[in-house]
Amino acid sequence: MSITDDVLQDVHDDVDEAPRDADEAADQDAGQDPAGGSGAEGSDESAAASRSWRPTRTVLALGTGVAVLLAAVTAAVVLVWELRSEREISTAAEQATAAAQQYAVTLTSLDGAKLDSNFAAVLDGATGEFKNMYSQSSAQLKSVLIDNKAAAKGTVVAAGVKSATPDRVEVMLFVDQSVTNSANPEPRVDRSRIIMTMEKVDGRWLTSNVEIP
Repeated sequence: MSITDDVLQDVHDDVDEAPRDADEAADQDAGQDPAGGSGAEGSDESAAASRSWRPTRTVLALGTGVAVLLAAVTAAVVLVWELRSEREISTAAEQATAAAQQYAVTLTSLDGAKLDSNFAAVLDGATGEFKNMYSQSSAQLKSVLIDNKAAAKGTVVAAGVKSATPDRVEVMLFVDQSVTNSANPEPRVDRSRIIMTMEKVDGRWLTSNVEIP
């Protein structure tokens, strides 16, 4: 190849490279790097990242589900507590009524030959104000019963709960009491309505008050 040919080839190469240089410069001016990255796209990504986060439908659905679950658990706990409370009250009412019926028979049954044991049984089933009152009056009552040769036998005709809590129950009883004494040797039946307040003390249902309306 001649020198002339070499010169022509160099000029040809320069002409081919010039458009490429111009294209690269234009791309750079437009904010696009030669590797194909876009400045505009980078700017859009930065703007998107700077926006505040917004919950998606999935996140909202999960939040709603958690709230519903918590509400259901709370309702279940309340229901269990109410059922437990009702069961405790029902058990207390049943036990207190049985104790009140037995105590009513003890309280209204007297045998002149066994007054000491009768009075001891009454005091054993009592508590609080009623126990104090009966203890204070027992000596005088015993004297009257002995002087009049009195005897009595009580029978519970009916009983029902007036009010109840797990530790305190009011029981209404209807009691027939057959009474004899020196003036009336023939039995006389007296029917009484008695309201007993039963309190749970150390696992036992004891009578804290007795009313005869």
